[in-house]
Amino acid sequence: MTRRGSDDGDSLVELRPDRLRGILTELIAGQDWSAELVPGATAADLDPAAIVKAREKFAAKHQQERWASEIANWSTEEFLNRAKITLHSQITRTALLLLGLPQSVGLLPGSTAEITWKVPDERIAKHFGPPFVLTTTEVGQHIRNPNIKLFPTTELLAIELPRYDTQVILEGLHNCLAHQDYEQAGRIVVLETAGRLRLSNPGNFVDGKPEDYFTGDRTPSVYRNNWLALAMNNIGMIDKGGYGIRDMVVSQRKRYLPLPDYEGSTQAETVFNIYGQQIDENYSRMLIERSDLPLEQVIWLDRVQKKHRIGDDQATVLRKAKLIEGRKPNFFVSAHVADATNTRPEYTRNKGLDDHYYKTLILQHIKKFKSVSLSEVKALLLAKLPDSLTPRQKQAKVKNLLSSLRMSGLDGQKIVATQQGKGGRWEILKP
Repeated sequence: MTRRGSDDGDSLVELRPDRLRGILTELIAGQDWSAELVPGATAADLDPAAIVKAREKFAAKHQQERWASEIANWSTEEFLNRAKITLHSQITRTALLLLGLPQSVGLLPGSTAEITWKVPDERIAKHFGPPFVLTTTEVGQHIRNPNIKLFPTTELLAIELPRYDTQVILEGLHNCLAHQDYEQAGRIVVLETAGRLRLSNPGNFVDGKPEDYFTGDRTPSVYRNNWLALAMNNIGMIDKGGYGIRDMVVSQRKRYLPLPDYEGSTQAETVFNIYGQQIDENYSRMLIERSDLPLEQVIWLDRVQKKHRIGDDQATVLRKAKLIEGRKPNFFVSAHVADATNTRPEYTRNKGLDDHYYKTLILQHIKKFKSVSLSEVKALLLAKLPDSLTPRQKQAKVKNLLSSLRMSGLDGQKIVATQQGKGGRWEILKP
């Protein structure tokens, strides 16, 4: 409760939970949960394998230092002090989080140092605790990461890549670990759904907004867990220069997939989303064909494809470059990539028509004749493919279109090969 002044005197009103949390945070400002010493903890509470791994990562991170050749000769005690994991050879909460034995977790306040990996659709959940220098990798190995294929209109072969970038997963996990509010006694949750990972940790985003770091221009000035962040930086688990988020954004851009974002975050929880499938095919096509786009424009386009608002000045830039269409606030990524380079006639002659057109022709042909051969499909399409392709490339394009219809289909319809080899025929796959 707090006292509020009024004309009739003071009155008591109940504090909102978010305001109470803010007051408590103000009271302990300047304190660092992760730097606190753990009463009763000794070096025997640390995992030897985790120490070896941390030393390896420390040596790799500092191989350019003038004293790099001395690292191998340091005692374990000296290494832990130099890496800012222990403090004057005493065990900190940071030491137990990164290197602690599983049975020593109970020495931490609340004993909630935990990462939970969960697949709701399959009712699967598994929990991971310290030493996090080892177990964050185990979490990443549990995440399903099959190869996916993208079928750009201007490529003869499908682009095949893992659904998720392993480094983005680890960077996201390590950020959760470094920045969560341990005072809340919560846990990190990795929620795996179809085509997306949702990583969440207790505590708000401390310094500014996540979007401030997308281009790498901003450097964080404060940390919630400074000692933990320092140790994790020293052993190569996180970046303290403000480039970690930018690296994840750039990685997704190079993979032609939606950029990671922090949608769903609140004052009590930070949420980090990693996407493993397309949202808007036009966005991916734009990234494939316009590798020259400035990063900030890619970020704005990503917001457009996700139906999030963009600023008026941003919309003006994108519209002028003919990268978006529609009216405010219902913008959408332009399907006419060639508009951005003012080469529409040449584009149509050299690049051909949309794959949707070719696939529709194939499906209509099969529906009419029930069953068709590969030679029939080639006769149908070869003359319609762009002149810029060689005869061999046109043959490959036809096979790619058939493969895409077999695996992904079009408008809910797929095709199937009734037999293999030269005598093979294609039919509509029955439900």
